[in-house]
Order: sequence, then C-alpha cells, then structure tokens
Amino acid sequence: MPTGAHVNSSPAVAANAEGEEIEVLESTEVLPVAPEDHWKSLFDKYDPESSGFISTERFRDLLESHGSELDPHKLEVLLALADGNADGKICYQNFVNLVRVMMRLGSKRSNSFRRAILQGGRQLKSSSLREEVGLGLSQRLIRHVAYETLPREVDRRWYFDSYAYCPPPWLILAITITEMVVFMYYGLQLDRWVLQVSSPSFLKSPLPYHPQRRAQAWRYLSYIFMHAGIEHLGLNMAMQLLVGVPLEMVHGAARIGLVYLCGVLAGSLAVSVADMTAPVIGSSGGVYALVSAHLANVVMNWSGMKCQFKLFRMAMALVCMSVEFGRAVWLRFYPPAFPPCPNPSFVAHLGGVAVGLTLGVVVLQNYEQRLHEQSLFWIFFSVYALFVLCGIFWNIFAYSLLDIKLPPAP
Repeated sequence: MPTGAHVNSSPAVAANAEGEEIEVLESTEVLPVAPEDHWKSLFDKYDPESSGFISTERFRDLLESHGSELDPHKLEVLLALADGNADGKICYQNFVNLVRVMMRLGSKRSNSFRRAILQGGRQLKSSSLREEVGLGLSQRLIRHVAYETLPREVDRRWYFDSYAYCPPPWLILAITITEMVVFMYYGLQLDRWVLQVSSPSFLKSPLPYHPQRRAQAWRYLSYIFMHAGIEHLGLNMAMQLLVGVPLEMVHGAARIGLVYLCGVLAGSLAVSVADMTAPVIGSSGGVYALVSAHLANVVMNWSGMKCQFKLFRMAMALVCMSVEFGRAVWLRFYPPAFPPCPNPSFVAHLGGVAVGLTLGVVVLQNYEQRLHEQSLFWIFFSVYALFVLCGIFWNIFAYSLLDIKLPPAP
C-alpha cells in the first residue's frame, strides 16, 4: 500500500473512512485489535489454514498487492519486530500492530519509525548489537561507528542493518585530500613546510581570506584549503578524519556538509567582524563545528553512548582542540614576519564552535527524523541566516564607517 496520509486501496484504511486517523500509540501497551471485521478478514485471506499465523513471505505479498513503497531496509526491521520468535510467522496481533505502524510511516527519516519500535515494547533481537559474533571486518567497522555516534540501541541496530557503504563517506575525504594537495603544492612552491604563513608569497594565493580581498566572496570558504604549516594541517586533519568520517557515515554527506560549511562560513565572517584586520586560513571553522557538535551530543546523551573509554577519548579530543586553539592564539599575537599585516586570526575557531553547539547539535540529535520537521532546527538555522546577513552588511559598510586601517593587499 502506498505510503502517505491516504491509502485508499487498503482495507485497513477503508475501515477508517469516517475520518479517524490511525496513530502509533503513545504507550507500550499492545495495540487494540479493532476494527475486528476488516482486519480479521484481511488476515484470514492470507491464513487459509486458519492456523492463527501468516508467514512473513505472505505478508510481503500483501504489501506488493497494495503497492507498498516502504523502504526495504525499514521493512526488514519492522518484520523482525513482528516475528518475535524468529520463526517466519506473524500472529494476528502482531499483524495488526505492523499494519498500523506501516500506515503511519513516510520516507526514510520518520519520527514514527523510532516511536513504533520504542513504544512497541520489543527489541529487534534478544541480544544487543555489541554481543553479536561472527561479523566480518566491514560489519565490525559499521558496528563500531554506530556505537561511536548514536546513543540509542534502536538507532544503532537500524543503522547497522541498513548501511551499505553506498555512497561512501566521500565529502570529508575529498576535503581532506584537497587540503593535502594544496599544502604540498605550496610547500614545494614556497620551499617551506613549517610556518608557511611566514613566507612573503603565502597570502598572494587566491585561496586565503584577506580583509583587503573581502569582496572576493569565494575566499570566505576557500580559506580552508590553506594552512599555516604542517603542524596546523596535521591537527586539523586528525580531528577532521577521526570525527568527520564516522559522522558522515551515519548522518550522510548532506547533513555533515551543512554543519561543516556553516562552520567555515561562520568562522570567516566572525573574523571579519571581531578581528577586522587579520587574514584567515585553515579548516578549523568546519572542524570545530563537527567536533564540538559531536562532543555536545555525547555529553547530552552520556548514559546512552556506549563507546569505549568515552571519558578518556573526550578528554583527548578537548586536549587536541585546546592545543590547536592555543597554537592559533600564539601565532596571532606572534610578531608578524611582514608587518603591518598581522598573522592569521584564531576567531574562526570560535565561530565553528558556536555553529557546532547550536545547529550541529540539532542535526546530530535527529538521526532518523527529518530536519525540516524540527522546529529547533529552523530556529537555529534562522539565527544563523540572520548572522550571515548581518555579516554581509558589516563587510560592506562597517570598514568604511569605522575608518579601519587595513594592512596592504598581498
């Protein structure tokens, strides 16, 4: 039967033609059997032996006969719920429960899906995902990622059953590889690998943000591909890969890319507002958005997060962030090699953290839900859009109104 609000071809929906909307109940009690006559006749049609059970194969035939377009992975999870004894048979009560649930499910990210599982009072399997044995290397990796990022067992199980490495986590890998290629190119060109920023030709690149070049809009994003030196690139790459890749595997490139790019743009705009004479380089805005969102998600779901050594690993992440931020602060106030142009700013880190603790947390908290249905997402996104708009007007008018003396163009 087609997904959506109206399914005219289903006898179960026809029984509710008077306008009563079937919902997934807000309790863990067994769903009522009513309407008895319609659902029982439908069940009996697929149980000609009157055994009190229908096979999972026959239930699939029922779905196909009514044009069901439910995601196949989601269907497998729901069938596992209904087939509690794992014997390939579905009793009448579970049949009723399952039909009710499926009538409420929409596309992939659906709040009803999680509610249906959590409030059904059943688990997908008797043992937790961590206790499963005989898994291959790729399955163990997926399980590890699930426990690293998701706080609920039902989400971990759903992710484990549905993830197929298609598409792979390409976005973070592509950004990281591009950063490495750009760094090696300028390392060879400048003949310098540590503190490249001290080279007189470093800021002449078309990539870094410079206040004298702020009219070139691409620089508000392209600065992430330039790094002060191998020490700067190494720390950012480590955090970007260790946190960003697992998050992209779970939440997808679109969501993680949204958080990352919002952090990048917030970083450069924050510098243009709070540190108006300084240039910006490095991917710290995007990296700090992802890492701070992930750490906040871990703290907010501390009891549910089952990753190993989480306190130690969280402490290590904070140490890495502090070291990188301390390096950026030191470099900013270190006497510049070519005054009066100051060294790159550290404010982009703070812009990334602000995005991670607001917009990023909402994205990571809503794994199976659709973001456009979350009011908190729209609140934070509206605040972010307002900040971007104010930043644009600030860059257009504030420098001349405040008579800011900018360093010469590189």
